[in-house]
Order: sequence, then C-alpha cells, then structure tokens
Amino acid sequence: MKYFGGIEGGATHSHLIICDESGASVGTTSGLGTNHWGIGIPTCARRIADMVERCKDECNIPRDIPLASLGLSLSGCEQETTNRELELELRRTFPTLAENYAVSSDTMGSMFTASSIGGIVLISGTGSNCLLRNPDGSMANCGGWGHFLGDEGSAWFISYRATKVVFDHMDNLVKSPFPIDRTWALIREHFSIETRYDLLPYCYAKFDKPFFANLCEKLARNAEAGDKLALSLFHEAAIHLARMIKAVLPKVHEELVKSGNLNIVCVGSVWSSWNLLQEAFINEISKTSMDYNLKLVRITKSSAYGACYLGADSAKFELPRNYADNFAVLHVHPTSTPIKNVVTARASGY
Repeated sequence: MKYFGGIEGGATHSHLIICDESGASVGTTSGLGTNHWGIGIPTCARRIADMVERCKDECNIPRDIPLASLGLSLSGCEQETTNRELELELRRTFPTLAENYAVSSDTMGSMFTASSIGGIVLISGTGSNCLLRNPDGSMANCGGWGHFLGDEGSAWFISYRATKVVFDHMDNLVKSPFPIDRTWALIREHFSIETRYDLLPYCYAKFDKPFFANLCEKLARNAEAGDKLALSLFHEAAIHLARMIKAVLPKVHEELVKSGNLNIVCVGSVWSSWNLLQEAFINEISKTSMDYNLKLVRITKSSAYGACYLGADSAKFELPRNYADNFAVLHVHPTSTPIKNVVTARASGY
C-alpha cells in the first residue's frame, strides 16, 4: 500500500492529511506555522517532519517507510529557488519522510482542491491576492503585495478604509457621505481607545495586521444591521476583488475554459460576507465581456487535499479524487458578449 501526504501551511498553523491509494484519508494532524520566511527553512522542515511522523504513528505506518509523495502548499513558497532549498533540506535531514515532493504556495493547494487543471484563486482574508494558473503551468497574478503596496479588498483593507474615512471626516479633509458615528464607536471599542491619538500606537509601534484586520468582522455586523458607511466599505472591497479577476482574464488559456466555466476559488474570511459583496461585485465584473461563465466556489475541505493531489501528480500516480465533494458553488456569473480575451498557449508565447 502506498501513502500520499499533503500539507496546508500558514504562518500560524498547518494541517496535514495522509491518503491511501484509493484517495481516502487515513489520518490527519495539525502543527505549527510553516512559513519559512518567518522561521527559516531548517525549522520549517522540522515542523513538517514532526507532523508527518506523528501522523504516521497514528496511522500505524512505520516511520522508516517513506510516503510515496508529500505535497507542500505553504504560505511563503512562491519562489522556485527557496522551494527547492526546502525540498533539499527535507531530503537531507529527513531521508525517510517521502520519496517525492511537490512544493508550492498556499494558493496552489486551494486551487487544486477544486480542480485538476487550474483556474483562479482569489484570496480575501487578512490580506488579498489573485492568482491564475493555466493547464500548461503558466501563471499570472494581481495583488499579493502586502498592506503597503496592496491587499485591496481584504479584511485589513476594509478595516483600514473604515479608519481612514472616519479620520478624514473628523479632520474636515474629506467628508463622509454617510454618518460615521457607529463606525467610530466600533473602532474605539475594538482598540479600547477614547481618542484618535490613542489609535496611533496600533498603527505604528504596536501594529498587528491580523488584529487590525479583525475589525472587519465587527464592521460586517454593522453592515448587516444596515449601517450605510459599513455597507459602502464592503461595496468598495467588492469592486477591488472584481477588478483583480478582470486583471488576469486576458491571460486565460482556451484549454482552461473549454468546459464553459472558469473556476474561481474564493479563499478567506471576507467571502463569508458574500451577501455584502455580491451586488457591487456583479456590477463591476459585468463591465467585462467574456465567452465563458465565472464560477465562484468555496472549498469545503482543507486545501491539504489539493497539496496531496499535487504530490501524487508529481509522483505520476493517478490518485482517485472527487472534486465535487471538495467545494460548494458560491455564485455563477453567466457568459456575456464574446471578446478576444482568451489566448491560446501558442499565441501567448507560453
């Protein structure tokens, strides 16, 4: 019996799954964060090995029998050079861990949990990113540059915009078109402050991006209750998210949309507020014509499954998988007037 592993790795925690030859899960476990930029490649490798060895023990798989493959879909693994370094560290330090490796970014795990040929991953969590992958492996991205240079449409962006609108209004620099009272009260409550000056440490010396971004959840509740300023912030975020998709559409290959659909895997907590995003998102995406449907989906299983699939593919093993069980459809945007924004691999030069 061969076994195949996959790890979904973030900056704070990670998740491992091991499947047998039938594609069924035989064991799972969790571990610490595996973003090598924060902890270094040796520590990252040790944390990966710890998860695999613990899960092997729980599944009664001898530690000295390597997994047939181990797919690693980790935050921070966007560069091939450092991905290769991580694989070499694992092979050198933990030689019986796995026979084959497939190292990729966390977006790849999400994408391949929903599809075998690629598509678009649109992340809107603490930060934001949009990544397209075609069947031939060519890619294009929009965003993913962090809060200094990007993160539009994310929880951090919505929280920042709420704060900026309030400050500009109170400065009489740019008057808000909607009352700010409820948003300002929410900011004071979230940060436990009284004045705007009290917020400055949270923007500089004590800046904590996830904590700042957590304000978004409370703003969503305000929006649900009908607060017009909060609603406008989600509308603004939705426009940015739609534009990120539009930015990569010219690089979509015909092979990717031959079914008539382009899968867009929506990842992150902001998508839980789809009802607040939907109208503005649809209005913006409707400005672009395309001859295929956009199918927005949310994965219902850990993206460790996608990492496992990638690992099995790298080992050239046809691991059975049922993609329909891995996601739920959020929205289907129908085709419109055809335009020539779909390119073939030959025409694009890939």
